[in-house]
Amino acid sequence: MREIVLDTETTGLDPKNGHRVVEIGCVELLNHVATGETYHCYINPQRPMPTEAERIHGLSDAFLADKPVFAAVAEGFLEFIASAPLIIHNAAFDLGFLNMELEKIARPVIAPDRAIDTVKLARRKFPGAPANLDALCRRFGVDLSVRTKHGALLDSELLAEVYLELVGGRQPGLTLDQSATRAAAEGVAPEAVPQVRPARPHAASDPESAAHTAFVENMKNPIWHRP
Repeated sequence: MREIVLDTETTGLDPKNGHRVVEIGCVELLNHVATGETYHCYINPQRPMPTEAERIHGLSDAFLADKPVFAAVAEGFLEFIASAPLIIHNAAFDLGFLNMELEKIARPVIAPDRAIDTVKLARRKFPGAPANLDALCRRFGVDLSVRTKHGALLDSELLAEVYLELVGGRQPGLTLDQSATRAAAEGVAPEAVPQVRPARPHAASDPESAAHTAFVENMKNPIWHRP
């Protein structure tokens, strides 16, 4: 099962007001295991960056000036996500921006039913509790020390850990042994990987054998004495 954890950064809150996508980050999961495959790009929004937005993600006009426009990265982005379900925190926001960008270049939009919204998952699992990414990371013990500003790829990596906790728990560090990690990267379920364990002794000890014999002697027609 392939899933893509996705996040974006933008110039503002509403694509209908002319705001644009400036960063996309994606993390690939196979069978709920991070494969190490990611997609990441910065995008020139072809409009000034508002101070409020720059304060959140740190992406300035000068930094984005030489980055490609969305039309130049769209093909690579669509190839990476392919037809996989998309794990998104507040999916309506990110899909609203991505679909606006896709419409601008006459590409098919992403269907809303492809998205698994982790905000909704969190609110169902923890009614009344904060459902923002920072709060969920703290709840599940996900390390936030590297997050000084929002970033699409970093937030996708954090969200991947949160998502796996929301759907039933993760192995610490999202890692398995080498054989299982390799199997996951090849699309094989980890449980299908042979696990070699040393044989354990099963023979009864002498005291155990003597105790069993004494116990049987007190039984009427025990099965151990039958032909």
